[in-house]
Amino acid sequence: MTHAVAHLPTGRPPAPPRIGPHTLANNLILAPMAGVTDRPFRELCRRLGAGLAVGEMVAADTRLWGSRKSQRRLDHQGETGPIVAQIVGNEPEALAEAARRNLDLGADIIDINMGCPAKKVCRKAAGSALLRDERLIGRILAAVVAAVPLPVTLKIRTGWSPTERNAPLIARIAWESGVAALTVHGRTRACGFTGPAEYDTIRAIRDLIPIPLIANGDIDAPERARFVLNYTGADAIMIGRAALGRPWIFREIDHYLATGHHLSRPTPDWVRSTLLQHLHALYDHYDDRTGVGIARKHLGWYLRGLRDAADLRAGFNRAGTRQEQMTFIEGTLACALGKAENGG
Repeated sequence: MTHAVAHLPTGRPPAPPRIGPHTLANNLILAPMAGVTDRPFRELCRRLGAGLAVGEMVAADTRLWGSRKSQRRLDHQGETGPIVAQIVGNEPEALAEAARRNLDLGADIIDINMGCPAKKVCRKAAGSALLRDERLIGRILAAVVAAVPLPVTLKIRTGWSPTERNAPLIARIAWESGVAALTVHGRTRACGFTGPAEYDTIRAIRDLIPIPLIANGDIDAPERARFVLNYTGADAIMIGRAALGRPWIFREIDHYLATGHHLSRPTPDWVRSTLLQHLHALYDHYDDRTGVGIARKHLGWYLRGLRDAADLRAGFNRAGTRQEQMTFIEGTLACALGKAENGG
């Protein structure tokens, strides 16, 4: 069932949730997205209004942590807290050990991924594949909660398929296992990211558990955010794909939830400055060569909706160095942003 948002209920958002000892700054959380929500992007979203940002998932098998990719994902040095480390796997003791190791690396919250629908994750009976094994879910949660003196959170989907929506039962298992907060994406594993998110299952869960509930799925505008909070009774919302190329969505939603009014559109100069800050952080976090490649991916998202976006993306992709990318942003892209602002 989908729900229109033409006639939205009014009212201020609920108080920011408390996860263990941590009271969030607001009700907005950046979703973990592998290959996207690295430390530079998390920090950018925090500065632009996200009350919490979840790290990219890391395999529970600590033998795999020696790769450069894993080392970067595990590095939270200088990051704004609370720091949330997300782990994925299917063996209770391996997940417990991964939680202990993340504690040593500075994590404030451990999040367990049981929502990823990717085939390569589900083939290993991890991520959302676990939704079919409620007994194993209980064993995993009990093991991780017992392993660390940190709040443990859980991210799930509404079930394996539209005919197997068992998220309410898993929510009860999570609460009884000592999980500190639950995030529910409003699709099943079978749905992937297609079709509209449904919020009735999340609303049903609200009546079953007293711990903070976080709603996720298709939250891409301030009005939608307010609707989802009010309809589901969730304590917070999690935003993923809508933040790509638009990290300022968090401040837009935060302002709207507090006032009922929209912020003015960001100016071209502000967008250009934000993009430059993002790219410089990417170069510093990785290295110039790797950062240049990562920057191309992000710029594609920033360009969405612009006239001649394909040509601009192609021009940026030809920039092979940090300085060439900076020159493109300051020149060609700045001009395109200015034209778009003036209706050109």
